[in-house]
Amino acid sequence: MSVGWHRVAFRVLGPGGRACFSTSSRWRAPKPLAMDDFTCDLIRNFSIIAHIDHGKSTLADRLLELTGTIKKKEVGKNEQVLDKLKVERERGITVKAQTASMMHSFGGKQHVLNLIDTPGHVDFAWEVSRSLAACQGALLLVDASQGVQAQTISVFHIAQERGLKIIPVLNKIDLPAAQPERIAAQMQSTFGTDPTDIIQISAKTGRGVDQVLQAIVDRIPPPSGTTTGPLKAFLFDSMYDRYRGVISLVALQDGILKKGDRIASCHTKKKYEITDIGILNPEEIPVTSLHPGQVGYIACNMKESSEAHIGDTLYRVGAPVDPMPGFKPAKAMVYAGIFPIDTSDFPKLEESIKRLALTDRSVTIQRESSTALGQGCRLGFLGTLHMDDVSSSLFWVPYKIVYKDKEVYVSNPTEFPDAIDVSSKVKEVQEPVVKASIIVPEEYFGEMMDLCFTHRAEELEHKYLDAGTGTESRIMLTCVIPLSEIVTDFFDQLKSRSSGFASFDYEEAGYKPSNLAKVPSFPWYFFSMANLSMPLALVVHRSHEDAIGKLWVKKLVKVIPRQMFEVPIQAAVGKKIIARETLSAYRADVTAGLYGGHVERKMKASKEIGIDTLVLT
Repeated sequence: MSVGWHRVAFRVLGPGGRACFSTSSRWRAPKPLAMDDFTCDLIRNFSIIAHIDHGKSTLADRLLELTGTIKKKEVGKNEQVLDKLKVERERGITVKAQTASMMHSFGGKQHVLNLIDTPGHVDFAWEVSRSLAACQGALLLVDASQGVQAQTISVFHIAQERGLKIIPVLNKIDLPAAQPERIAAQMQSTFGTDPTDIIQISAKTGRGVDQVLQAIVDRIPPPSGTTTGPLKAFLFDSMYDRYRGVISLVALQDGILKKGDRIASCHTKKKYEITDIGILNPEEIPVTSLHPGQVGYIACNMKESSEAHIGDTLYRVGAPVDPMPGFKPAKAMVYAGIFPIDTSDFPKLEESIKRLALTDRSVTIQRESSTALGQGCRLGFLGTLHMDDVSSSLFWVPYKIVYKDKEVYVSNPTEFPDAIDVSSKVKEVQEPVVKASIIVPEEYFGEMMDLCFTHRAEELEHKYLDAGTGTESRIMLTCVIPLSEIVTDFFDQLKSRSSGFASFDYEEAGYKPSNLAKVPSFPWYFFSMANLSMPLALVVHRSHEDAIGKLWVKKLVKVIPRQMFEVPIQAAVGKKIIARETLSAYRADVTAGLYGGHVERKMKASKEIGIDTLVLT
C-alpha cells in the first residue's frame, strides 16, 4: 500500500505550445486513507520495554522495515527513525515517546500494528506510564550480554499493574559476549517468564524479528470497543505545530471520529472542531475516520498546549461520557533558576522557555527575581537528564515545610526558613525520598553499600538475581535515599565504583522528616560599585553542613573578581559561621609605570620612587 505525500511535476505552456515555466517542487497531499475495514480484531497496540542501549530503537526500525512502513537500510546503518530529538540522536537514548502505525498481512488479513514507543531512562518514567496506558501488550526486551537491568524491572511492574500482555524478547544474541541461556534463566527468576516463551533475536541483523511480528498478533489481545457507542477517546500525548496549533494523539475507545466533528474535553469542558485527522506512519497520513481500537492524531482549534491534558477523555459535543481513569500528571523533581546574562534579554529568554513548554508539557515554569541577577525563571524538570539541554544555575529539589497550621512546598532555597525560625515557627522539615534499585555484580557489592551509606540511604535490602546459575552472580540492592543525594554526582560515582557494570533506577517514595539547614554563603561586598550582597543559599543535611560550607567558600574565592579592598566570604548556619575565606585586595603597584608607556613617563616614575638612573636596553 503506497501512502504519503507525492511530488507533482507540471509545466506552463506559452504561445505556440512552448514551455515557458516548469517545476517539480510542488507537493500534493495524498487521498485520505480509509480505516473502516480495520476492526478491533485486526488491531494490536503495543510498546517496547527496554533499558538504555538494549536495542529498543533498532528493533523498532526492523519492525518498520519488515512491515514495509519504511525502506530497508543496509545492515549497520541504523537511523533510529523514531528518535527525532537532538539529544536522542547524540546520546543514543529515547526521551520522547513516539507513535508509528504499521500495516502488515497475517493469515490473509491486513492488520494494523500500533507501536507506541517508550523511553528507557529513569527520568522519563512519566512518558512510559502514559505510553503504556494506550496499549494492550508490550515487548520485554533484554540484552543477551548485559542481562536484566534496574530500569527494565521498574517498567515491567508498571506494565504488569496495567494488565498488559508481556512478550519476553532476548536481543543481541549475535554478540560474542552473549549468554542467552544464562540471561533466560535470569528473566525467569526475575519476571517469572517461561524460557520457552522467550524469543531470541538480533535486531541489528534482523534475525528472528519476524517471530516477534507473529507473536504480537498471536499473543497480544486486540483492543475492545464498539462503533455504536458514544464517542470516547483517550488523549495520551500532544505536540505543537506552529501552523496548526496543538496536535493531540488519541486512542479511540468507542464511536467513530471524523474530520469536522465537534468534540469536548472532560477535564476543561472546552469545545473544539476537528480540522485534520490521521495516523502516524511514522509521518502523518490523513485518514477518513478513526474507529475503536485505532490510534491516531487529531488537529483542532486548540491553540494552547496547556489545554491538552494528558490522560483526558474526549467526547462528542452533546453526548457526554464518564471520563476514563487517567493517571497522575508529571511532577517536577529537580528545579533550576534560569537567568539571562544581560538583564535586557529577559523577554527573549521567556519567549524561548514558552516555546520549550509548547513541546514538553512536563516542564513547569515560574517567574522569579534576584537582587543581583535580575529577572529570571525557575523551571521544574523530571530529572537531571531532562534539564541537560538547558544551561542553568544550581538545581534543587522541592522540600516540604510543616508549620503549626499549614504545609508549604519550597522549590527555591532562598524561601527555605533560617535556622532561627525553625525552633519557633516550623514544626517539621521534610525532604523528598525515592526508592532506589541498584543491580551490580557481586564483587562490587561492598562498594555499592558504602556508596549508599555515604549518601544517607536507609532500609537497605538485597537479593541475588542469578542464584544457582554460576559464579558470576548479580545482586539487586534496594534502599530509600533522599532525592537531593542522587541528583548531583551519585550516578557518576555509581558507575565509577562499579567499573560501569551497575545499573540504577528509582521511583518516588514521598517525603520523610529530615534534619536540614540552609547554608547561605555570601561575600560582604559582591559588587564594588553597587555595594550589593548576593546570598547563595544551599539546603543541606546537618551532617554535611561543615564540609559543604567550606567547599563552597573555597569555590567562591576562585570565582569572585578581586576588588580594591578585601572581600570576606563566609558561610553561616543561622548566626554560626562555619567557614570563611578572605579575597585579598589589589595592591598599589608603584612600579607599574616602568613596564610600558613613553620614555618620559618612565623617567618621571623613576624619580618618584627614588631611582636616579634609568637604563634602557
